[in-house]
Amino acid sequence: MKLLIQLALWIIIAVLGYLLFQSVYEPTKFNEIKDQRYAMVIEKLKDIRTAELAHLEITGKFNGSFDSLSRFVDTAHFAITQRRDTSFADVAKNKAFGIKEGYYIEKVLIDTLDFVSVKDSLFKNSERYKNLDKLVIADKEATIELQAGFVTKNDRKIAVFEAKINKDNVLHDLSRDLVIQEKQTVSVDGINGTHISVGSMTDVNTNGNWPKKYDSPQEQQ
Repeated sequence: MKLLIQLALWIIIAVLGYLLFQSVYEPTKFNEIKDQRYAMVIEKLKDIRTAELAHLEITGKFNGSFDSLSRFVDTAHFAITQRRDTSFADVAKNKAFGIKEGYYIEKVLIDTLDFVSVKDSLFKNSERYKNLDKLVIADKEATIELQAGFVTKNDRKIAVFEAKINKDNVLHDLSRDLVIQEKQTVSVDGINGTHISVGSMTDVNTNGNWPKKYDSPQEQQ
């Protein structure tokens, strides 16, 4: 009888020890995997932002279609320009005052020197721009949402875009309880809310909602 009680106590101690270990190990492992996956997602969102800013520079607006955005990167070109300041006599004004060279018109001339491929300029030899909308996480394909449009600020229409992915899709195979906690994050060192995102459809903002630890030293400057 005494032996059975001792055996039962050892089993209880072992179970409690395992549960204690899991209570510490599981969140630690969760955070390790989460940070790795978030870093991968953020690099994809940065690529989207890079392509979108190029689209804005050339067309004056953002693009809400991944297929169209990829085609743009594949075919579009940046113009290499040179600015020149010049001046010439204001003939009409000088004539009105009966003088030859009293007044001059100042003008800025923009010369187009050459064109360079957006693809080569931004993505070098990589073709990752062709799959901006998808990434594979733990053998499951996760899709990024993309929107583009305009907001009105001070009676001006300003182009905006937003790309985002739900944390559920990034952490789909991990502890559901820990995922729920993660989606409720409110911290300067974490990614707040239910999504990892860049840009905004309600404000003029092309930043991401991630903390600086996910940026390179150059990006943090």
